[in-house]
Amino acid sequence: MRGLCGCPEKPVAGAKRLCVKANCNRKLTVKLLGMLNEVRKFALTCLLAPILAAGPLAAHDIITTNLTYTRDISRIFARRCISCHGPSSSIPLTSYEETRPWAVDIKEQVLSRSMPPWGAVKGFGNLLIDHALTQEEIIIITAWVVGGAPQGDPAMLPKEQPAVMAPPTVPLRDAVTIVTRTTLREPLTALGLRPVPDKPVGSARITARLPDGRIEPLVWLYRLDPKWNRVFRFREPIQLPSGTIVESSEPLRFALETTEAAVSGATTLSLAR
Repeated sequence: MRGLCGCPEKPVAGAKRLCVKANCNRKLTVKLLGMLNEVRKFALTCLLAPILAAGPLAAHDIITTNLTYTRDISRIFARRCISCHGPSSSIPLTSYEETRPWAVDIKEQVLSRSMPPWGAVKGFGNLLIDHALTQEEIIIITAWVVGGAPQGDPAMLPKEQPAVMAPPTVPLRDAVTIVTRTTLREPLTALGLRPVPDKPVGSARITARLPDGRIEPLVWLYRLDPKWNRVFRFREPIQLPSGTIVESSEPLRFALETTEAAVSGATTLSLAR
């Protein structure tokens, strides 16, 4: 067995195959390697010292974004989330301390558009109150979480809660109930649409094809839960002439809404596709 120095001598215990032959001109190797090990230990200690001193959060508290909870996220949550996630809710999101533990889950929920639970695709149809997050808001929330979800300066928190659009007070009633597809026999001024599904809706586009060939998008339902019992109001009344074909891309029961005064008698219409 040869030592690392090349001499055909049996290594002594603990010398790691380094011989200590009297006339070996490489016997200093043992001492040099010992000094190198000490240097490595010292360097490792220097590298670990700041991390250990920073506390237990340092390992996952790496910040790579300028977005902060106080300046950016709190305002989005105030507009979109606090109505359901207020102080008395099961999952309150009214402060950074309450929000931070849920950051990753929040990111996943907004990316899948599961939260806020709106039930319709944003931008399809001209809806009066659209609780869905905008694409910009989704990007901001996602980037904040991926960047380490920093808190920011508490002085940047909003001094007042953003104004939230109040729900309309004019009551609506079913003007006509449709099963998947129908042709209107009379003109109708539609003010909204109320889905009446018997099971959760994955995706269903509801449109109105006018007699002149124009297509009016009404609502694109997406991950709608029947228990919400939601009415989607249009921002402006939609005039649907006689002969308009109203249809859903998937089998679905829904009602077109109008004012109570305009309802002379609700009917149920359906036509095989």
